[in-house]
This record gives sequence, structure tokens and C-alpha cells, in this order.
Amino acid sequence: MNNYDVVPDIITGKDLDYLSDMFEWNYGALKCTNNSITEVQDMDIVKVLEKAKRTFDDNLNDILNTLQKGVNNE
Repeated sequence: MNNYDVVPDIITGKDLDYLSDMFEWNYGALKCTNNSITEVQDMDIVKVLEKAKRTFDDNLNDILNTLQKGVNNE
């Protein structure tokens, strides 16, 4: 086991598996939330669902940015 003063800028296979899982969870939640927004009549619930949708979308973008950094550092 290595102890780093600065964490290396790499994505391991295990990291990639975890990022892939996180992407799938957030993408599924985004799709489900998006579908629910069209079915709900209560505007208070719609507002909560829209906020959740933005959160899932932000998470997806964060994951993609992390992967892009890993590609650019090769």
C-alpha cells in the first residue's frame, strides 16, 4: 500500500467500475424523475422533482468531467 502526499491523477479499473455504477444510478434516477414530472399534478411535488432532476444531472456531469480529466491526463 502506498502513502501519497499528493493523490495521483489516475483512474483505476476499480474507480472506473464505481464511476460507471454511479453514472447508471444517477441516469436511471434522472429518467425516472423526468417521467414522474410529466405524471404529477401537484406543483409542489413537481418543484421537488425538478430539483432532484437538476441534482442527478449535475451528478452525471461531474462524473463525465472526472472521466474526461482521466482521459486528458493519459
